[in-house]
Amino acid sequence: MSQGRERDEVTATASATATASASATVSASAHYSGASLSLWVQGFPSQNVHFVNDQTICYPSGNYVIFINLETKKKTVLQCINGIVGVVATNVPGEVVAFSDRRLKPVIYIYSFPSLTRRTKLKGDILLDYTLLCFSYCGTYLASYSSLPEFELALCALWELGSQCHLVQEIKPWDGCEPDVLQPHELAPNVFVELQRGERVDHRKKQPGASFPDKGSVKLPLEDGSVLNETDVLFPTSLQKDLIYGPVLPLSAIAGLVGEEAETFRPKDDIYPLLHPTMHCWTPSSDLYVGCEEGHLLMINTETLKVAVLQKAEDFPVPADGVIYSFIIKDLKYQVKTFLEFDGPVTHLVFSPSYKMLLIQTDKGSVYIYTFGAESPLDKLLDASDGKVQAISFITPGTKHFLALTSSGEVSILSIEDCNCTGRIFLKTQATSLACCPSSPSAAVGTMDGYVYFLNTIDVESPQVIHEAFLSQSPVKILTYDQRGIFLLVGTEEGNIFVIDARPSKSFQIFGYTETGKDILQISTVSVVESDVVEVLVLSPLPEMGRSRLEYFTLPAMLPQVVPENFSDERGRLKDDFTHKYLYEVEHMLSSAVLGFAGSKIFGFCSQVPYICSYTMPVKEHTGVCVLKPSQKVQSKQYGAGTIYMSSHGLWLMTIAKCGILCIRDMFSLMDETFVRCRSHSHQGRGIQNMKMSMDGQHILVNGKDDNTLVYLKWKRLGANIASEIFEHCHQLILSLSKTMEMESEYLASPGDFQNAQEEDTDFQQKKMSSDSSEEEVVIDHKTIPWIQQKMEEAVKKEVRIFSPRRKEIKRGIKELAKIIAMMMEENEKVDIIAKLDEQEFCLDADELERLHDECEEELAKIRKDVEMHNLAKSYLTELIKEECWNSMAVKGRALKVVDNFPMKERTEEELQELNKVKQQKKTEIECLKSKLRREIVEVQSAATLVKKHHEEEDEEEEDEEKVVKSTSLPNYLLGSLSTDFGADTSLLTSQLELHSREEKINQIVLLKDIIYNIKRTFNSEFEAAYKQKEIEIARVKEKNVRIAEIISDLELDEAVWQPVFEDNEKPERALVVEDDEISFKKYIAPWQKSKSEFVTPYDMERLQQARISDARQRGLMDMMGGVLEVKKEDILRMVRCLPDVLAEKIPTRIRFCHFRVQSPLKPSPSQSHRNLEVIPQPAFMAKADALWSEEERKQFKEYEKKVKELNEERDKYRKSLEAELKKLQNSIQESTQNFDEHLKRLFERRVKAEMVVNQEELKINNIVFSLLLDEELSSREQFLNNYLSKKQEEKTKTSEAIQKAREDLDVFKEHHDNLVAEDKILDRSFKKEFSDVAGHYVDVLYKLFKRRPRVHKQKTQTDVTTLVPYGDRPGSAKLNKENFAQLMKSMDELDNINNMPEGLDPSVWEHFCITRRAKVENEYKVKQKAACLLEMTTFLRKRMEDDDAVQHEIERVFHELVRLQEEKVRFQVNLTVQILLKQGQVELENFQLILEYSDAILINKNIIEDLNSVIRGSAANSPGWLKDHYVVKVGLTLEAIFVVIASKELESQTQGQKKVASMMESKEVHKGIYQIEWEHKKMEMEMEDLNQKAWDIQMLFFSRDRQKYLNEPNYENVIAIQIGIMEQTISVIDKNHKKNVDNCKKLLKKLGRYSIQKDVANYTLSCNLREELVAVSERQDICNVIGSKLTCEKIAKERYDNLMKQQKLTSISKQQAEQISILQAEVERLRMKTFPALVPM
Repeated sequence: MSQGRERDEVTATASATATASASATVSASAHYSGASLSLWVQGFPSQNVHFVNDQTICYPSGNYVIFINLETKKKTVLQCINGIVGVVATNVPGEVVAFSDRRLKPVIYIYSFPSLTRRTKLKGDILLDYTLLCFSYCGTYLASYSSLPEFELALCALWELGSQCHLVQEIKPWDGCEPDVLQPHELAPNVFVELQRGERVDHRKKQPGASFPDKGSVKLPLEDGSVLNETDVLFPTSLQKDLIYGPVLPLSAIAGLVGEEAETFRPKDDIYPLLHPTMHCWTPSSDLYVGCEEGHLLMINTETLKVAVLQKAEDFPVPADGVIYSFIIKDLKYQVKTFLEFDGPVTHLVFSPSYKMLLIQTDKGSVYIYTFGAESPLDKLLDASDGKVQAISFITPGTKHFLALTSSGEVSILSIEDCNCTGRIFLKTQATSLACCPSSPSAAVGTMDGYVYFLNTIDVESPQVIHEAFLSQSPVKILTYDQRGIFLLVGTEEGNIFVIDARPSKSFQIFGYTETGKDILQISTVSVVESDVVEVLVLSPLPEMGRSRLEYFTLPAMLPQVVPENFSDERGRLKDDFTHKYLYEVEHMLSSAVLGFAGSKIFGFCSQVPYICSYTMPVKEHTGVCVLKPSQKVQSKQYGAGTIYMSSHGLWLMTIAKCGILCIRDMFSLMDETFVRCRSHSHQGRGIQNMKMSMDGQHILVNGKDDNTLVYLKWKRLGANIASEIFEHCHQLILSLSKTMEMESEYLASPGDFQNAQEEDTDFQQKKMSSDSSEEEVVIDHKTIPWIQQKMEEAVKKEVRIFSPRRKEIKRGIKELAKIIAMMMEENEKVDIIAKLDEQEFCLDADELERLHDECEEELAKIRKDVEMHNLAKSYLTELIKEECWNSMAVKGRALKVVDNFPMKERTEEELQELNKVKQQKKTEIECLKSKLRREIVEVQSAATLVKKHHEEEDEEEEDEEKVVKSTSLPNYLLGSLSTDFGADTSLLTSQLELHSREEKINQIVLLKDIIYNIKRTFNSEFEAAYKQKEIEIARVKEKNVRIAEIISDLELDEAVWQPVFEDNEKPERALVVEDDEISFKKYIAPWQKSKSEFVTPYDMERLQQARISDARQRGLMDMMGGVLEVKKEDILRMVRCLPDVLAEKIPTRIRFCHFRVQSPLKPSPSQSHRNLEVIPQPAFMAKADALWSEEERKQFKEYEKKVKELNEERDKYRKSLEAELKKLQNSIQESTQNFDEHLKRLFERRVKAEMVVNQEELKINNIVFSLLLDEELSSREQFLNNYLSKKQEEKTKTSEAIQKAREDLDVFKEHHDNLVAEDKILDRSFKKEFSDVAGHYVDVLYKLFKRRPRVHKQKTQTDVTTLVPYGDRPGSAKLNKENFAQLMKSMDELDNINNMPEGLDPSVWEHFCITRRAKVENEYKVKQKAACLLEMTTFLRKRMEDDDAVQHEIERVFHELVRLQEEKVRFQVNLTVQILLKQGQVELENFQLILEYSDAILINKNIIEDLNSVIRGSAANSPGWLKDHYVVKVGLTLEAIFVVIASKELESQTQGQKKVASMMESKEVHKGIYQIEWEHKKMEMEMEDLNQKAWDIQMLFFSRDRQKYLNEPNYENVIAIQIGIMEQTISVIDKNHKKNVDNCKKLLKKLGRYSIQKDVANYTLSCNLREELVAVSERQDICNVIGSKLTCEKIAKERYDNLMKQQKLTSISKQQAEQISILQAEVERLRMKTFPALVPM
């Protein structure tokens, strides 16, 4: 923040300066007859109220800061020239006020009180707004806190409040949260307390002599009041060491944090809900009391920053809104008592500086003053209205009182002179508009529920509701009286304008209503005294066309004397012919329009462009809509939507807008400048809402839209011509209305008259309604029915009465028609389906049918569209899943029963490049290793081997290379996996015992991933071969099944053919294709397709039938030979020989059986479906009886029987061959299936092994990744410690510099103090020398007086104040020091009195003595002050040294942690995690706790141990008792190693050995059960802890007010959107102003550039002249040096001599005069003593 100089803005239109009187003055231009305005401001505090001094408070309201004197209730106003006032802060000792404005890049202004002169202006880098301002107690520092996006706390040093301003420090917040309170300490003037919403209290202290404030953060207890014992986040000492997985690091290092956030980082699960501070106060002992939202009261020691939770001494009822409690605190307990009670919630409490008064502020804005010890202690200072001011209006004639309406329905009568409330009435409903009647002391109030309440304002102290009219259910938007008070025009949101008689004596009769466009913006009237009509203009928008509509109509002034039926219809609508309504449209969007008094003029305020347009209505009558063109257009110099008003005499145009500026123009000179321009509000508060001018034009009231500030303007200077015009018009209007005013006042003054009239009117309406009602209607309560609905019901009843016979006739006809249709429907049910009609065809309402059909089609189209969009979304999602999980896979996922392959993606180019790079690097390393081995071999070789042949050398080299290659391969137990079984190349892998560097680990991971990829690819190739084999086998089985099906058919067996198929997991691509049989719903066929199929199907059937009939060859083949040209061998089983029934009985049983077998009903084949084959022809004589057969025929029959017998044998033989073939085929299929199952089993084992190898490699990768991660964590921890060390070293540098500076200052100050002490001693010692020429006894007396010091007595009033103020004045404060010194000097004046002079002492000696003593006293006072300051500086130096020691201790601690961390890092890099392969098998564990120390462990093959155990068991079973001292070996198997523990047991006999084995097995089972029970117990304990923690979390669940608001607010998002829209509009307006200012600055820069060029030319000319003058001066100087030095010395000597002579002469004269004065004094003393009367004792 920097100090800025503001240019004094003295413009011709607006300039606001504050005075110390009760009113502030707003200067206006003297352009128009010297017109200007003076104002007062009425507003209620929406922020906290502050004390400026002991008798004055202040608070912001809109653009103003209002000061109120508590004794005189006098107000003083200070206006902010740049818009709405932001936050306010005061400093009581300095009596200054600081406030910020709310604009882009806000500024802080500092004013002095009571002069209200600006001291300084502070500009910073804040973009949007300040949220808090606070002075230090002594006024030396000003702290400010900004809102988003900075969230910046700035501390500005102010010396002498305006002489200098210096930014101490800008502090960024820790978590971006906004503080609730920023308050200084009164005893420690440079200490601030900041309450954060982030559950902490920050204590900041500005140390003297330091350029940065100290910060102390206090961590609050938990929500239940318990203190959380937190571990050290930076240097945790309670973390356990892990010997396997490396060092355990803090959570910040695990998170990878290395900056300042690592100092306070905590995981989400480790954050517990803390107390939320809401208020605080200081104590005289420098402690801090903090109140929390959860109901706890805390005490914080600001020195040690320790928190103590105070306990309640006794229970008290639940706190309620509007109650002030007093807390009595003793030790760590407190009692609560009720102090005061109010109607509403209390939001702010503050004591006066003297602590005699308590200021209480409620949520509505009311302010109370409680004076301790007074008779009536509670005094209401400000009585705020309930709600925002909605409308204002003057009570006729507008010279004494006016009305103010709030949104909650509160109507207040206020005095114009001082804005004091004289009367008030509550309507208890939501109000919208207000208007006062010019012709009577009454007013009308419109409400949201459609009511209009009429008030009697003749008694300003007690207004009354005299009438209420329920016009419609639509809210009342506008209330307007005409200028003469004849009519009241009421506009509703529906667009209806009601015309009401404005006179109370007529009970506010409703004449009718007229319909206009919706959303009425303004109603303007013209009612002059000379005219007999009232002209009305209504403005409504046409947003869809970008235009505005104007409706003009007239009302005759004699309308109240006319019968209502003559000018309105039965429904209360005014007749257009009677009102002469005309419609106009303008091309611009108008926000306001008024009707001129003369010349048919219309003045409009454009809403989208800053212009005021004048329109002229045509003289000729017209029908329809007439478009008006602007006859005159004037730039308004106001932005935003505005409203235009007309003065009472019709000569002034007054405009208000969103910018907050009020402009008054002359109607006949619009092009001229405005003669009054006043900025009463600002655009930040959305400008001015309403403006009212009194009838005489002397008083103006404006109220803001959002700031709830009411501003009163009065003419301070007004030209004679303007004043005479409006005064004359007001006088004529008052004279014309005087008779009506008197009559209405008399009527309102007698309450009985208007009550009786109202009752009579109500009775008349009820009688009229009851007489008009027919027998069919029910009597309705008119109190709840609006007037417009009553009129509608009356008209309906009248129409019902008139058309009742006709209606009955129509009803009777409808009933007869319904009977006829019912009969027709019954007949329709009995007819055939073809002649039957649909039910819809009986509906007589064709339009309704068509409408229902259209609705059905629309609904169907909508559903179809929704289904299509749903299907499209599903299709898109399907394509995404298919592309991600199927198309992108190089190897699709498949399965063979339980064996599945490895789905794989193609490796990317980056992965392949990285793999090739690593392989090339590994190969290079291997080549280097080979070359190194060659060199070693060459060096070892003897000289004789060098003579060998060249080919022998090559053979040796090849053998060496093979050895090297073999040496590079690792055994499986060191490799850690079985990847070599799958052909993986492990020659490039680095040994697990050599993985130390980060690069080697990363390369190892790349190679291991490549091995995993190759293993998967190898298995996938095997899987693919098996898959293809299954496809081949299935194809073979299908081929065999064809033959099997034929055999089964021929043998007529009832067997099913087993057909192998692929399952869904074997063919996963089936899931991507939908088959027809999967769709359960019937396919939708369009109507045109149905009709087509119905038309085509019969034709196709007929054509097929004709084709069959025309095929004679096929028909003949089927008839003669059954469709077969030759008989195959397979047809033997189908041969049938039918015998006649006559011979059936004569055939033997054997033959008959054979025939029956032949005739067994076999299923014919398709080729033999028409008839059975008959190969053996049947003799013709067999049709006769056997008795008639001849011998020849009998022989033929025997031959026939022989052939049949042969045929049966052939059939049996063929059947057996088919059965053998069937069995062979089935065995072949079974064998191939079993072979494939065996292959699949081996593939499954291969799959399990491959998965095991992949898991082994992945385990190695995870171990390496874990080591890399741990390495990164160690590096992060080391980097954080280095950063933290550098930070502490910087702090150490700063503290060292502060100590050095403090020591230097202390030495300098100590030297000054020693000098003062020495001077004091010199003054004491040189006293007698000073008065050496005085007599000795006088010297002793004077020395005693010299040692005497005055007694400073404190005044009684100050003592009382000190007892009231718990803090008192700070010891050593500048103000107190000045007061003490002034009091000391005042006491010295009493000692220096001439009466205290010893008798006979020379007065000149006394005067010299008094001066010397005063100098001595002043010096002693300075010594005391210096000593106190020296003590304070010494204390400060000691604290700085303590801080330096603490920083040094922290640095040493960080060094120690760094050394320990480096050791851990080295140990981690050396100790590697090695994966070793171990065989699986049953192991035996001894019952002891496993240790993790393997220093003395050895690796032994498991086979050796098993062999040894078998030998021991055999020996125990077969050896005699002499075998002793053998050992049973048991093996413990872990991931790291195999432990061998040998237990000695004596084998005495065979029985003992068997018992030992049995006991060991039993012990093993028991231990296994014990371990299982312990594990289940631990599991249950952990579950119990989890449940307890969950229950605790549920109990402590925090439900904030913001969440409640989010849940309760139905349109929460709309509210946020509206706020965002308002901010965007504000920013756009600010951007426009900024661009305009930039253009002005550019113009100014150009002008300054031209001016600088002119100055450069002038400077060049002056430089040339300067050179010539310098030459002349140098020449003259040389001349003077040559000839003028001697003369100058003589002249100087002569002047000194003359001065000495004059001095001697004056000295002699002064001595003579002194002697004469002494003589005269002695003479005067003698004469005085002579004149005294002599009192001689009698």
